[in-house]
Amino acid sequence: MSNVSIPSNRPTTDGNNPPGSSGLSSTSVLALGTFAVGTDAFVVAGFLPSMADSLHVSAAAAGQSITVFAAGYAVLSPVLATLTARLPRRSLLVAALLVLGAANLCSALAPNLAVLIVARIVAAAGAAAYTPTAGAVSAALVRPELRARALAVVIGGLTVATALGVPLGNLISHWLGWRSALGVVAGLCLLVAVGVRLLMPELPGLARVPLRTRLAVLRRPTVLAVLPLTVLGMGAGYTAYAYSVPVLKAVRIPESATLWMLFLYGLGAVLGNLAAGYATDRWGSVRVLTAGYVTMALALGLLALIAATHSSLELVVGLLVLLWGASSWCQTPPQQHRLIEAAPEEAPLVVALNSSGIYLGIGLGTVLGGITLPVGTTTVYGLGAALAVAALLFLRITARTTTPKGTAPKG
Repeated sequence: MSNVSIPSNRPTTDGNNPPGSSGLSSTSVLALGTFAVGTDAFVVAGFLPSMADSLHVSAAAAGQSITVFAAGYAVLSPVLATLTARLPRRSLLVAALLVLGAANLCSALAPNLAVLIVARIVAAAGAAAYTPTAGAVSAALVRPELRARALAVVIGGLTVATALGVPLGNLISHWLGWRSALGVVAGLCLLVAVGVRLLMPELPGLARVPLRTRLAVLRRPTVLAVLPLTVLGMGAGYTAYAYSVPVLKAVRIPESATLWMLFLYGLGAVLGNLAAGYATDRWGSVRVLTAGYVTMALALGLLALIAATHSSLELVVGLLVLLWGASSWCQTPPQQHRLIEAAPEEAPLVVALNSSGIYLGIGLGTVLGGITLPVGTTTVYGLGAALAVAALLFLRITARTTTPKGTAPKG
């Protein structure tokens, strides 16, 4: 999910001696930061109804706080990468975490929806500045042969947040209220900022690359054929997710059991992401994505059917939620693989653009879910399933266009 830019010439921690493998353990504090970012991005879904009640707005209106965070991250990420390129890396990481922490504190104290929306946009700016920088720094702290593991540690914070951060936020909000949950995220950001300042070595800034140069890759037809699928696929997965509590209630899941359903979604997300990486290497991107969209359409379609018939099938719903999470997050590895095949010399940049596409898709799904929520939960689930089918059709139509010359698409 992150906009990782891996330097071709690894900087040193002191300007003279290259870093050793000890840098791998130092990346754990960066992973705590990405855990905070991931929790902050999705935690609102766990307490949306109570937030809406407190702010005297509808759940659909409160859900737009997720939309503005996602859209803000997507738009600001390449802009901030350009504007902050020359800043020392440690200083930038600390500043980004302080901004994220302050924005969460403002969110927790927001007296109305307008203030909350502004605070969420500021939080998105902090997240967009932190995540790509943390990935690049983790790669710079270790020897080349350890870079993949260092990146896995840092990005693992985001994955764990999907599995644990949102359910924990739901639990804290149940005990102490939604404002306290955001306050805990703010406290975590400030704590990690202190850790980064004390434990991270100082690294210099990078050469500034104009934004126009960064975005020139978007003119390539093969890249343009892949990126819209990221937006469409994530939009399908997140049409209902932002409104988890009300849509799960519609399939006879009591609010007390929502925590476990969110955990099942997160577990599915982790397993789907890991399985997709292995399966993409073995069977190819198109086959993995095809399986993912078919699974997502079936899972959301069956949830729509259960909501429409008012059936009480808690175990079945749990399985469908697990598959929903797995199919939503199995998209990233094969999509990144397709983009790197399309523009191998611009790999860090296209991965960054894919990250922006992920957040645009989350924002799109949240908007569509908010529009259809007043119509009924069946419609919300059904729209997600329809978007998954649309993503499948888009994939099949563009598969040959995005396949490198001389090879046949697998699947």
